[in-house]
Amino acid sequence: MNHYPANYHTHCLYCDGKSTLEEHVREAEKQRLLQLGFSSHAPVPFENNFAISEEKLPEYIHEIENLQPKTDVQLLKSLECDFIPGMTVDFTDRQSVNGLDYVIGGVHLVRPPHGDGLWFIDGPKQEIYDEGLRNLFDNNIKLAVTTFWEQTFEMLETQKMDIIAHFDKIKMHNRNRFFTEDESWYKVLADKAIQLIKRHNVIVEVNTRGLYKKRSDSFYPSTELLMKARKADIPVLISSDAHKADELTLFVPEALEELQRCGYDHTAYFDTEKGRFVY
Repeated sequence: MNHYPANYHTHCLYCDGKSTLEEHVREAEKQRLLQLGFSSHAPVPFENNFAISEEKLPEYIHEIENLQPKTDVQLLKSLECDFIPGMTVDFTDRQSVNGLDYVIGGVHLVRPPHGDGLWFIDGPKQEIYDEGLRNLFDNNIKLAVTTFWEQTFEMLETQKMDIIAHFDKIKMHNRNRFFTEDESWYKVLADKAIQLIKRHNVIVEVNTRGLYKKRSDSFYPSTELLMKARKADIPVLISSDAHKADELTLFVPEALEELQRCGYDHTAYFDTEKGRFVY
């Protein structure tokens, strides 16, 4: 693996991205990509500034389809679907209704087991993470992180997805302040996620965004988890999680090196003839 010819996790102006679909396509051509998957954040049932609206979904799909004749890059239609228990639409319904090529599943908002509110673990502001930890979990980091992992487990058990996004992103705003990844309770939870990913034939993305945004010291997932995924023979692919066109291939060479260190010699890719990922 020397050149990685695809990006399957891409955000645009329809959600919280900063570039148009066409700007992403032009950058993909410049970077010699063969495939480009658009994956706007799927609608969620509350007011927000990060997800595409239900009303805009047909326009989003239509624009991707209209761009295809204008480029040699294979364009793929997807959504990054949040899983929030009792709140979000079933991933299979999202895929069938919108004619998506594939679905990315992820947890960005953690619902406490008892009580209202959502803990937003993503975004650029560490203070929002800290505020949610304090207000929703009374600063009980073990309870909060366990709830994140249990929500991830429920997503894997109940939803059909092709790719799981940045599945250990709970570490991002932690920065080793509240827990460390080598604590035994944390390892037990992360290991269970690996087991469920394997059981449900889900592809793990190696997400580079934390590194180029300087919000993480490692990829999502960590080297240790990637090595466990390799041992379990779980397929992987590389995603930059681009929110701007110039982010499409950032830290991809480094991710290729990381995969090789972990024992991977190939990645999953979307077979357009079969209409699914192969590996």
